[in-house]
Amino acid sequence: MNLLSGEYECKLDPKGRLVLPAKVKGSLPEETGNQLILVRGFEPCLVLYPRSAWRVIHEKVMALDEFNEEYRQFQRNFLRGMTEVELDSIGRFMLPRTMLRYAGIEKEAIIVGIGNRCEIWDPERYDNFLIKDQQSFSKLAQKFLTTPDAASTNPLAA
Repeated sequence: MNLLSGEYECKLDPKGRLVLPAKVKGSLPEETGNQLILVRGFEPCLVLYPRSAWRVIHEKVMALDEFNEEYRQFQRNFLRGMTEVELDSIGRFMLPRTMLRYAGIEKEAIIVGIGNRCEIWDPERYDNFLIKDQQSFSKLAQKFLTTPDAASTNPLAA
């Protein structure tokens, strides 16, 4: 499995298109081709999935019981605005205006590779969501990578 990683500063063109960085494009699974799935993130960012990664997420969301009100609310909010985007010959794709407003992206963006997906952030918002205190970050690493539960479910834990 190809892993998406790194941070890339990008500029939107006047039509609201963003060029997918070559390293990100090169890490996409071959079966993705030129089509990716764009959704709103849980934080104020956009999330870009290769088709294979989206398929896994989509199946989990659609498997929720539609007769349960909380599940329906989750499905509705998670899937709203979901759109397929297509890379053109130079790797650009259109970001819908509603998505740009949601993420607060105007002229510049940061694309962050996070394993099976990329997040697209307004640079200032991204900076505000990062952990600034190294001690807090260290505690999270300890919590998620060294606890007995983490070791059984996390491939990074030794």
